[in-house]
Amino acid sequence: MAPDVRTTNGPTPPEAVGRQISGLDALELGGGTRRNPAARAWSAVWPMASAVAIALLAWQIVVWSGWKPSYVLPGPADTLPELGRRLTTGSFWGAVGLTMQRAVLGFAVSALVGTVVGALVTQSSVLRRAVGSLITGLQTMPSIAWFPLAILLFQLSEKAILFVVVLGAAPSIANGLIAGVDYTPPILLRAGKVMGLRGLNLYRHLILPASLPSFVAGLKQGWAFAWRSLMAGELLVVISSHTSLGVLLSQAREFSQTDAMISYMIVILVIGIVMDRLFGLVDGAIRTRWGLAGD
Repeated sequence: MAPDVRTTNGPTPPEAVGRQISGLDALELGGGTRRNPAARAWSAVWPMASAVAIALLAWQIVVWSGWKPSYVLPGPADTLPELGRRLTTGSFWGAVGLTMQRAVLGFAVSALVGTVVGALVTQSSVLRRAVGSLITGLQTMPSIAWFPLAILLFQLSEKAILFVVVLGAAPSIANGLIAGVDYTPPILLRAGKVMGLRGLNLYRHLILPASLPSFVAGLKQGWAFAWRSLMAGELLVVISSHTSLGVLLSQAREFSQTDAMISYMIVILVIGIVMDRLFGLVDGAIRTRWGLAGD
């Protein structure tokens, strides 16, 4: 007996359309199988652990080659215990705290300045023609080139370091926002205007959310420039009674304590990697929210 097949020639009910759309959304955004937490943690850890192992092995091979004497280039077996000893001292963590305080303050000021400048440039064609290329030029200029002027203006002070950090990071943040606004789909802008969005409301409710991925990328690049500028500043601008990571690094070089110097370099590298991972989490959250995350 043939199955009872019912056909409908009329329009599909709205409830059925809603269920179909919901099903497609679920298939688009959440159709993949979820791995257990242990598997996800392992998939995130093993690439970095492998890279660290390869770097340590390459380092040890260079030491074994006899290219430089051990007091000039110590191996991991000499450096890692020294790093562990430094991690147990209060002076080391005080230096890390001062460096991170400078980094957070400099990045916050850079984000504020870069966002304001980027927003103004995107809203004025005259301003874009006037300073658009200047922002890119400032971004490509080496941060260390600003220090003679910074020291002349502010002497050996915190303001000199902050001045260079902001000049190094703010242009990248501004360019990130400008690029995000420039690549906002025109159809979204037309839809927003049809819905009555104008001026600040259009910028707040449509343009800024649409430019968020590019803006986050600009923030990430801005942090990289801020961190590099800060390390250069702490090596060049030494303030008495202010011991930072840069000062410890410089002192280790002056006293030929290569194992300590490499230990501080490892700490600086680890801080950079951790911040990169934090920005990666923010970017991943945005991609997941927009349904752009991979499997």
